[in-house]
Amino acid sequence: MLDLPTLTDPHRFQGNPADLEAFEALLASPIRHEQRESALAAWSEYKLRKQALFVRQQPGKQGLWTKGDYIRSLTAPAIDLRGATFIDVCLGYADLRGARLDGVTFATQNRQWTSLKGARLQSASLRGACISGARLMEADLRGADLTGIDLQDADLSGANLAGARLQDARLQGSNLSRANLVGADLRGANLCGCRVYGVSAWDVQIDDNDALRRDLIVTPGDQAEVAVDNIEVAQFVYLLLTNPKIRGVIDTVCKKGVLILGRFTAERKAVLDALRDGLRQRGYVPMIFDFDKPEQRDLTETVKTLAGLSRFIIADITNPRSSPLELQATVPDYMVPLVPIIAEREEPFPMFKDLWIKYNWVLDPLEYPDGQTLLKVLDAAIIAPALKKHAELLAAKAQELRTRKASDYAGE
Repeated sequence: MLDLPTLTDPHRFQGNPADLEAFEALLASPIRHEQRESALAAWSEYKLRKQALFVRQQPGKQGLWTKGDYIRSLTAPAIDLRGATFIDVCLGYADLRGARLDGVTFATQNRQWTSLKGARLQSASLRGACISGARLMEADLRGADLTGIDLQDADLSGANLAGARLQDARLQGSNLSRANLVGADLRGANLCGCRVYGVSAWDVQIDDNDALRRDLIVTPGDQAEVAVDNIEVAQFVYLLLTNPKIRGVIDTVCKKGVLILGRFTAERKAVLDALRDGLRQRGYVPMIFDFDKPEQRDLTETVKTLAGLSRFIIADITNPRSSPLELQATVPDYMVPLVPIIAEREEPFPMFKDLWIKYNWVLDPLEYPDGQTLLKVLDAAIIAPALKKHAELLAAKAQELRTRKASDYAGE
């Protein structure tokens, strides 16, 4: 069952012959048989003994064997099978934690696939390994180094890949349904055509190469396929398709959301708070963005995201600092009514007039003496004009495109 590389290609095998012999004995045992159970126990005993010795021999290690030493030994890189070739492997739930499997090839001859279902591969190294078409359902690959691995058309459903290194991995067509990818490094990984239903993709590291993430299938296997091109939004898209409550929440935000832009200096905060409370009393969902508060996310990106979810925008342009830049980046891209407000005896920033001239969804600035007065005219001076402009924009979008004919001008 095992193609011994130490005999057929001694230059390719770079590992430990004793480790290979022990692993070969495990592979040679018949599956679904008591001999396999005995072989699994013998392999685990051999592996853990070598790993414990590996930890004991580390520089500076002396004294009693501690609980920490034991935990480290479970994933110590003491088993070396680098460069080996294994044929027709069926080895579910085997303990391969910490094993060095770089450049290993799991080939098939009589079987259709390699089976490592439930295998414990935590912190194992499989750099450049070839396991295309493998069955790795529910395998533990936490922290594993899978750089450059070939896992095309593999079944990784339910696998734990948290913190795994998957740079430049080939995963085209693989099944990642319900897989845990939290904190995984996917830079350069090819995920085209993967099934990602139920995947956990928090804090993944990923690059900007969209060509490597096309046609990600977000629906389960028994439903019509819906594909997206971004693994980080796959779960959100599926929720939109299947959960009417989520759709209702987004619909409510888009109908009732009002973005309020301004500065939270002492004199301006009272005005913004008054607007927020007034809008809330009228059934709107106010979203206040404070330019003075330090943000981890790019300011423009955040403002544009919130603007796209808003029925209209209120921007206090009194003594602005960041708002000119954010408005210039947002107003041209979103046909959302913008109601600018400004304290009496203040002047708009120089570039504001250009926005007012170019984009008809920018309303005339509303001067106000104080927050109390502004609240009194909230309905007539802010909400009503904004809703009127919103209706005009919807009507404009609904118009059919008008075309002209050159023949109409032929007689001139």
